[in-house]
Amino acid sequence: MDSTVKPQDTNGSVTGSPSVTGGLQPFLHDAVVTLHAPSLVISRAHGQLSAGADGFYHGDRRALSRLTVTAEGIALAPVHGGLRGADRAGFRAILRGLGEVTADPAVALHRRRATADGRLEEVFEVTNSGSEHVRFRLTVRAGTDLATMDQVKSGQAVEEAPPEVPADETIALSWSADDFEVRLAAEPAPDAIQVPTGELSYDIDLKPATSWSVTLTCTAGYVDGDQFPAPLQDQLPWRVPALRSADHRLDQWLQQSLADLDRLRLADRQSPAPDRPDQFLAAGAPWFLTLFGRDAIWAARMLLPLGTDLAAGTLRTLARRQGAVTDPATEEQPGKILHEVRRDTLQLADRLSLPPVYYGTVDATPLWITLLHDAWRWGLAPAEVEELLPHAEAALAWMRDAADTGGDGFLKYVDQTGHGLSNQGWKDSDDSIRYRDGRRAHAPIALCEVQAYAYEAARAGAALLRAFGRPGADAWEDWADQLAVRFRERFWVRDENGPFPAVALDGDGRPVDSVTSGFGHLLGTGLLNAEESALLAARLTGPDLDAGHGLRTLSSDAVGYNPYGYHVGSIWPHDTAIAVHGLVRAGFPDAAASLADGLLTASAAFDARLPELFAGHGTGTGTAPAPYPASCRPQAWAAASSVLVLRAALGLDADVPAGTLTVAPTFARNYGPLTLNGLQVTGDRLDVTLTADGSVNVSAPDGLSVTTA
Repeated sequence: MDSTVKPQDTNGSVTGSPSVTGGLQPFLHDAVVTLHAPSLVISRAHGQLSAGADGFYHGDRRALSRLTVTAEGIALAPVHGGLRGADRAGFRAILRGLGEVTADPAVALHRRRATADGRLEEVFEVTNSGSEHVRFRLTVRAGTDLATMDQVKSGQAVEEAPPEVPADETIALSWSADDFEVRLAAEPAPDAIQVPTGELSYDIDLKPATSWSVTLTCTAGYVDGDQFPAPLQDQLPWRVPALRSADHRLDQWLQQSLADLDRLRLADRQSPAPDRPDQFLAAGAPWFLTLFGRDAIWAARMLLPLGTDLAAGTLRTLARRQGAVTDPATEEQPGKILHEVRRDTLQLADRLSLPPVYYGTVDATPLWITLLHDAWRWGLAPAEVEELLPHAEAALAWMRDAADTGGDGFLKYVDQTGHGLSNQGWKDSDDSIRYRDGRRAHAPIALCEVQAYAYEAARAGAALLRAFGRPGADAWEDWADQLAVRFRERFWVRDENGPFPAVALDGDGRPVDSVTSGFGHLLGTGLLNAEESALLAARLTGPDLDAGHGLRTLSSDAVGYNPYGYHVGSIWPHDTAIAVHGLVRAGFPDAAASLADGLLTASAAFDARLPELFAGHGTGTGTAPAPYPASCRPQAWAAASSVLVLRAALGLDADVPAGTLTVAPTFARNYGPLTLNGLQVTGDRLDVTLTADGSVNVSAPDGLSVTTA
């Protein structure tokens, strides 16, 4: 995806007590995360909120850092815990020895969690299945440090905030800081409350075959409201398709992904129609549960076969914040699309400090143009497209003028602030752009994939301008052609395996000659010719990049390769999915099928909830991929990758302005027979069936000419 994560921030765990000034970023690989953006809950499989990143969060603030349950004098033994969807989880434990007359457990605790917008509900139910009458004291302890997300992410130890005695008798405990308020209620009321320690105690008397339960409800929020609130559930901006295939891994991946994407939705308070605000997808939980330009664009683009409402909301949300002035402090420039928005300044370690609205990204702007074009082709209403064309023209002008810092016609970036992102493509960690010998490239840097995005955006912009009778189409097509010539002359290098495009040009214009997964982002954009595409298809399926579970971000043959490196050897599902789609577009479905199968294997290993990234060891060291310990999970473009892979498998493409729809299955036959009902094009339903003998049946909206193969 993206992120403001740096390698030095991500390769650590909380194994001790970090200092007040900083520590090690908490690990999340064994976490159970439930969410309903902008809220989420993190615990381990035992269900207790007790350490590290555990807690109930709302709007990048920790509302509860502790919520534990104990039985006085009795050991609580966890036996099972996990998700029950995107926003719910359940946990079971045995009260060891209590009421036991045989080796069988007798008394059990079932903890049920439900996460909603600004609300956590925990139900503790104790059941006596034994033959003995039991009595014991159950104590729930609650507390919070009210830490900000960057404090948690940096591993900082923050002192616990003292509970307040609430004036409202229905509230058991409360906390507040600045404009953030937290309230905890219990039903039934506790037998005893120790406010200073946050303890709620119950004296429980259970006869055989009886149960007892208590419901705790924690609410949290900002006095002035959320920066990006949760939209209403009945305003889902896409159609939910139903998939049934011969490969249940694919079915489960899609189902879990759509559930997670639903709970990653956020709304823009600046929308002109507050009753139906524009929606976009938060980047990921827990670290990036807010607006990220690049992530929101890619996720919306991947989900276009489900409808154009999310794309329209994403485009408008970013257009409202499109750069209008030149501000070195935020890296804003006229026409530029932002990188991220937060409520407050983000401070990570000593070097990284990002303002609340930060524009340090080189690729969000061309990607915004392409999303507008692709949404138009999938049926976004002409009036909605036309409304955004001035923003597209401003974005095109930024590509031509502001992004070309050296005057050589390539889009580049350089951190002007000294405390921003040193790398500003999607691989934005400090060490991500390096030579084969391990040396880091210096800025200004021109990334290979960004030139492909710019080429595609210029062509897309030209098509939009021409279709809507606006000037400049020919000039932008010429600009794209010239960019392709320059790219061919300057980026291509050679190693013992033949020619390939360097990952970037450095500040001196020299090729940065490492082999990376970036090849996949070039395919299908039009920047490459057929021979060049074939070379890259062969590279992508080589064992140094294809780990069997997906593409490594850096070749395993390179100096500096690290399977746990954030962008220098790990595997990102969205990155592999983009390559799968690009390979199909470029005419290499067999190569795409192999990479797609790797993602399916990985999805099964992660219970159908693919993380932001995972380790790049590959299938040679085990059948299941190792997690990247600090990865977001769920994450928007990792989840949306399921739809992009399915689209690539079906060879699905739409050109509503031309009145055509294409369904040309490639490796979808590997999953057949297959039925996919409830896609969307032109706002109407689209169904696709692939039978056991390989024939294709399509039910499409009237007015579209359907081509199948």
